[in-house]
Amino acid sequence: MEAYEVIHKPHDSRFEIRIAPHVAILEYKIIGHTITMHHTFVPPELRGKSLAALLADAALAFAKTSKLKVIPQCSYIEAYMKRTQFTQPETN
Repeated sequence: MEAYEVIHKPHDSRFEIRIAPHVAILEYKIIGHTITMHHTFVPPELRGKSLAALLADAALAFAKTSKLKVIPQCSYIEAYMKRTQFTQPETN
C-alpha cells in the first residue's frame, strides 16, 4: 500500500493530498470552538485509494487535538464519524 502525505493548510482552511497533477481536499471553517467540515472531494482519477478516509482522519485528529467540536456538513464526514465512532473532544 502506498503512503500518502496529508498536508494541512490552515490559511486555506483545508487538508489536501497531492498526487500530481491532482489534489484531493477536505475543506473546513473554524468559528470559535467549532470546526465545520463542509466539503470533501477526491478527483475520479484518485478514487479507490482511501484518500477521503486519510483526509478525514487528519481533520478529525486536528479537531480533537485543538478541542474543537465537529459539525459534519459533508455527508462523507458524517458517515465516517459514525463508522469510526468518533467522539467529540472535551471543550471548555
